[in-house]
Amino acid sequence: QVQLVESGGGLVQPGGSLRLSCTASGNIASIVGMGWNRQVPGKQRDLVAAIGSDGTINYADSVKGRFTISRDNAKNTLYLQMNSVEPEDTATYYCYMNVRDPTYRLLEVWGQGTLVTVSS
Repeated sequence: QVQLVESGGGLVQPGGSLRLSCTASGNIASIVGMGWNRQVPGKQRDLVAAIGSDGTINYADSVKGRFTISRDNAKNTLYLQMNSVEPEDTATYYCYMNVRDPTYRLLEVWGQGTLVTVSS
């Protein structure tokens, strides 16, 4: 079984910065893709940033130039550095990872979500 644990959410003022972390644990052979989505109540969950299996990075247009996604393979950890945050960034942020277990099954695993509130 694979689990993702998120941390780093909270209250931040407009223009401020925040870093989210997402650490995977369990029976992991490899991680082939990962990313961050966000969701506000009553709306669908939208992609914020992702790292593909080939290392390609994609960002939602609304966060380009402000957010940076990165990974630490040794720690099985994914990060989202959020700079110049705006009230519109307020949402619950969810990480996900596409993981191969030791039997080579491909699993899509989600974190529990961490709330980010941008407000003065």
